Amino acid sequence: MKARIICILLAVIIGLAALAAIVYFSVRAAFPRPYAEIVEESGLRPSLVYSVMKAESNFNEEAVSPAGAIGVMQLKPSTAEYICERENIAYDASRLKDGAYNVALGCKYLAYLMERFPVQETAVAAYNAGEGTVSGWLRDPKYSADGETLTDIPYSETRGYVKKIAKFTKIYEFYYG
Repeated sequence: MKARIICILLAVIIGLAALAAIVYFSVRAAFPRPYAEIVEESGLRPSLVYSVMKAESNFNEEAVSPAGAIGVMQLKPSTAEYICERENIAYDASRLKDGAYNVALGCKYLAYLMERFPVQETAVAAYNAGEGTVSGWLRDPKYSADGETLTDIPYSETRGYVKKIAKFTKIYEFYYG
């Protein structure tokens, strides 16, 4: 009887370990880390950059939004051109679907927004809604008490985007450290 209980317990433990491994590797497949060298060199928190990639395009190099944003990090050509001018990088609109080029520019843009808006949620809102829009919200006491932190985000899409990035960032940090 004792041996039977031990066998059942071992079978349960092995089953749970197998299930945990399946979940672990499934999450890692759903939350990959492509372009690791570019992301690491960016100086940004990798979990944030990967979360933006996931939210923007689900890592699809060919993605094009209805608003004209292109590639993995969904950059509008005008934004990419601005970042290239600012960073003294050769701008090539035909390369915006090139994952490495797009991610390099997207990281530079996200770093710029993080400098401009030191509160991460505010920078993430600017990535989604545009820096001009967010600057306007920060000047309005309805949306910001201190001019740096958004207490309310009037666009439901941007509000949801900021929450999604926070959730994805937690997942990346949990599974990858």
